[in-house]
Amino acid sequence: MPGWNVRNIPDQSGRTAVVTGANSGIGLVAARELARAGAGVVLACRSAARGRAAVVRLRTEVPGADVEFMPLDLADLGSVREFARDWSRAHDTLDLLVNNAGVMALPHGRTADGFESQFGINHLGHFALTGLLLPRVLAAGDGARIVNLSSAFHALGDLDHDDLNSERGYRRWIAYGRSKTANLLFTHELSRRLAAAGSGIVTAAAHPGYASTNLHAGAAPRAGRTLTSRIAVAANAAVNAVGIAVVAQSAEAGALPTLYAATAPGVRPDAFIGPRLGWRGAPARSWRAKWTLDDASGERLWSASEKLTGVSYPWPAR
Repeated sequence: MPGWNVRNIPDQSGRTAVVTGANSGIGLVAARELARAGAGVVLACRSAARGRAAVVRLRTEVPGADVEFMPLDLADLGSVREFARDWSRAHDTLDLLVNNAGVMALPHGRTADGFESQFGINHLGHFALTGLLLPRVLAAGDGARIVNLSSAFHALGDLDHDDLNSERGYRRWIAYGRSKTANLLFTHELSRRLAAAGSGIVTAAAHPGYASTNLHAGAAPRAGRTLTSRIAVAANAAVNAVGIAVVAQSAEAGALPTLYAATAPGVRPDAFIGPRLGWRGAPARSWRAKWTLDDASGERLWSASEKLTGVSYPWPAR
């Protein structure tokens, strides 16, 4: 694992991949490098204009790349169902699902289905998408993988199972941290259920450390530029101004944990991969809060997620 980079990605020829939020940042880099390695990649993005522009960019950077755009709005379960239906009609198997898209530190808001925005987009949208695409993942066999993007900020808070949608009060950074905890609990519980079903499919999680992407830059204006947001923007600007990673690392470096979790041999179910130094560096096993490994909490989140989304996964309950 030390020094691992995109040149270490195994050949992905013949494999199909879906990357959510792939029009910029870590998602765009991950899609590009998977396509460069030979995979056919669908860029699942909310904005049609940005999604199509990303396809043009990738085909320029990687001549002959097998990439396409399909619309997906994780804040709308109707859009999630439509994407899964259309994708499944065109493909028999899915070798790699990268649940990358997300929002960070938004002012209080609601999704189209009434969920608190960060929990709804970061967790529930991907929970529904994964369940709807799982038949195609299972059809791909034991070489298939599901990668969920979390964050070191999951340490900001465990879930409040009695208030998943922050109806009793809202603090945007706590809500973000809890949504990232949900990503890790989902990874943990899905790994347990796949193992119980006798599947060799690997579900893992990753985080980019501190990467200079639109996720950080976009959070500040939406949140009114609090001190935390101003610090984030300043750290990103330091990279852009002098051309080297003073605090944040580039999106290219930030995508390495995702690409490692998605492609490296020997990744174990429920692994959590991040930068070696925590905020930057080559991919390595990452620290995670003990509450993200709690079986009872994972089961409780799973049950609530199925109820809230109306998506039941295609295997018998244990």
